[in-house]
Amino acid sequence: MNSVYDDVGNVIELPAEVRRVVSIVPSLTESIAVTHPSLIVGATDWCTHPADLDVVRVRGTKNPDVDRIGELAPDVVVANAEENRAADLDALRDRGIAVWVTAPATVPESLDSLDRMLSAIVGDVPAWLVRAREVWSSPYDGMRRRAVIPIWRRPWMALGRDTFAGDLLARIGIDNILRDSGERYPRFDPDALPEYDIVVLPDEPYAFSRTDGPEAFAKPARCISGRHLTWYGPSLVEARDVLSGQLA
Repeated sequence: MNSVYDDVGNVIELPAEVRRVVSIVPSLTESIAVTHPSLIVGATDWCTHPADLDVVRVRGTKNPDVDRIGELAPDVVVANAEENRAADLDALRDRGIAVWVTAPATVPESLDSLDRMLSAIVGDVPAWLVRAREVWSSPYDGMRRRAVIPIWRRPWMALGRDTFAGDLLARIGIDNILRDSGERYPRFDPDALPEYDIVVLPDEPYAFSRTDGPEAFAKPARCISGRHLTWYGPSLVEARDVLSGQLA
């Protein structure tokens, strides 16, 4: 067995060769499946990439089927400290299942996190991850804009402090007006916001669209890809160009 550390400092015992992985985070599913397709044996209902992924489904990120995961006998379950509930991860550990937890809050942290996870589980660093580092290595030097970035409505909620998505947007010239909030995802009133230039509306987790969201704000709104904003994995290779184009 190999002893390795995940993002939150837990010691994970992995076999010399990992053969079976269950992922309960869509971006991690894509990261492993693109790199080593045969390793993924189970994934959530929300794991939509790669498009041809054909594995056992274990419900969602917030309500994984712990019994079904146990039946799949994974060498490791990959999870995220924010996206998955601690109670579910503890239930998996109680069954003797190794759980690898990721917890990046910035783009560089996500790249390092993926490097550690893939090196430990897959055995090497894929070309797409090398390319993603190159894509995000150059600083942004253009015009900056102040934005509110809603993630939900009824009630309205937005990106606040210390979020991966907020850091990513800052790296393409979009400054979150709620980044100094006391909460990571604060509630807000669209009519009582600090001064801003633009509304950024991702299509997940809430499916904002041109007909659902922009009408609530007085400033221009841009609908963007939630996957490219919030997923850390192969999508990071194209996220900078995709989001910059959608926010133009």
